[in-house]
Amino acid sequence: MNTKPIPAIIMLVAGLTTCIISIVQHFSLGTFVTTLFCVLLIFYLLGCIARVVLDKGFRVMQDPLSEFEDSEMDEDLVDDSPSLNDDWD
Repeated sequence: MNTKPIPAIIMLVAGLTTCIISIVQHFSLGTFVTTLFCVLLIFYLLGCIARVVLDKGFRVMQDPLSEFEDSEMDEDLVDDSPSLNDDWD
């Protein structure tokens, strides 16, 4: 899964919400800019954390047997007999 745009999307949604609330509340320009900058910075960092968590989660989902790579297989459990699906033509 491509998780690269997740921090930007989260940051922009938070910025849009901040802009709408600031306009409704009639913030002054200085207060608006300071608030918007802090919100964008905080939500960008939260988006980066979310991206890292999703990357780790999808990596585990894509390779579920990665924890068993180094373990040795028991040769007695491997079945070498032909199955019913084999074609004998």
